[in-house]
Amino acid sequence: MSNAQNPAVAADLAKTDPAAAKKARAGAARPRVRKVDGLSRGQNILRYVVLSIGALLFLFPFYYMVIGSLQTTPDPTIAGAFPNPANITGQNYVDINSRINLFQGLVNSGIFAGGVILCTVVFGVLVGYALAQLEWRGRGVTFGLMLLVQVIPFQLLMIPLYVMIARDYGLADTYAGMILPFAINSTAVLVFRQYFLQVPRALFDAARIDGAGELKILWSIALPLVRPALLTVVLLTFIGPWNEFLWPFLITKETSLQPLAVSLANYLTNVAGTAANPIGAVLAGACVLAAPMVILFIIFQRHFVSSDIGSGVKG
Repeated sequence: MSNAQNPAVAADLAKTDPAAAKKARAGAARPRVRKVDGLSRGQNILRYVVLSIGALLFLFPFYYMVIGSLQTTPDPTIAGAFPNPANITGQNYVDINSRINLFQGLVNSGIFAGGVILCTVVFGVLVGYALAQLEWRGRGVTFGLMLLVQVIPFQLLMIPLYVMIARDYGLADTYAGMILPFAINSTAVLVFRQYFLQVPRALFDAARIDGAGELKILWSIALPLVRPALLTVVLLTFIGPWNEFLWPFLITKETSLQPLAVSLANYLTNVAGTAANPIGAVLAGACVLAAPMVILFIIFQRHFVSSDIGSGVKG
């Protein structure tokens, strides 16, 4: 109990030092500021307000895309973000689907993205494990070359790749021609290498003493411990091929093989001028293209956490 809260002490203090007694009473009457996570209540409120404003600004383009895809008549003004219910329709989705076949475009995008993800994970795991846990001549040089590849833009290699794949290999207008340039992702290799470096060597040494081969060790020990890396690589890799436009546009001429992003671009260039509401139709196609990515991130966002890899070793 403080001096201001003790009546006897407060009375003696008031007789000997009235100024100190008044200050003590004022301090006792002042309400305490509750702190959460080291911040006061006012600071927490300000933090939540700022974060909420940032979230709204980030989500507004998505909201405007959905609203624009449902408008009968496009309204480019600010008021268009809050349209009249009488101006809401689903006809834009019907119009875009009748011109480019949204389902076929989604299937093509899924095949393209799925093939890239499969190759990226398989090669990324094998190369990342070899760079992290195996001793072999030239490992450092290989890792340096992998880092060098990351600074070379893909657009610089696009023409040679097109000549090689379309003319030399004859893979134009094929799914393999779309997938091959993205089959090995140096970023995925780097992510897997860093995760495998965190796995204690004692686990691998114990498995080798028991007679397990490297592929057995990789499948049974290493992969279960780097599951967060697998999910991270899959989700990050999915974004690139799913939204990729330029390379599929170059390598495919058959509309039945083109991913949805290429089909939407062709629609905007060739057909949109004759549509009743071309902006709404394009926004409808963009909503369909963005929906799978949004769903995947909502489902798997909780898996973006670090795993306690060292828990596999006792002592």
